[in-house]
Amino acid sequence: MLETLTLTLSPREVMGKKVKQLRREGMVPVHFYGNGVDSVALQVEVGELLRVLSLSGRNVPITVDIDGRDGESICFVREAQRHPVTEELLHVDFMRVDVTRMVRAEVPVILDGRPPAVENLGGILLQPFTTLEVEALPLEMPAAFHIDVTGLEDFSMSIRIGDISVAGDATILRDPEEMIARVVPPRIEEEEPEVDEEELLEGEVPEGEEAEEGADEDG
Repeated sequence: MLETLTLTLSPREVMGKKVKQLRREGMVPVHFYGNGVDSVALQVEVGELLRVLSLSGRNVPITVDIDGRDGESICFVREAQRHPVTEELLHVDFMRVDVTRMVRAEVPVILDGRPPAVENLGGILLQPFTTLEVEALPLEMPAAFHIDVTGLEDFSMSIRIGDISVAGDATILRDPEEMIARVVPPRIEEEEPEVDEEELLEGEVPEGEEAEEGADEDG
């Protein structure tokens, strides 16, 4: 079972445009909603929130405590709003889930190692998908898929989605035959033939230019 992260949220009374002052004080407004709970406006210290978000993404469950309430909630981050210029964290939505029901999330795909076909043959490693949609119980959702690509020794070899090992009842919601990693030959660009000026006789022009000059004279 996946060990979850823990975050404590506190009640928020500041709403609307006044949340700017809240952010100046080092707090981030958050929204808590989901299965079996009423939607509520909360807040959390920015440093602690950033630490948890860096580890959770949107597919790792978070155990959420709310000051003044009994019990814990298992949540996923459903939206994290940032300032388009400064990247300041503006607002986060936490969605509570039922741990007995399947959920869907995008799980990162991480390629580990350096393929011999890249190292020895100069090939290019292709990765069509950086995430895969997965259906699983909240506490069985994979944090990431780590795929060893050191077995790709030539251009004929590939790794398919069906080759990925998935624990528990988790299911990858893509065709198992789709390719997830492959090395292709390097692209070779055709070079234009160069004209050696020293080999041209005096008064001789490269092929093609004579026709253009004649066209100018006729005009």
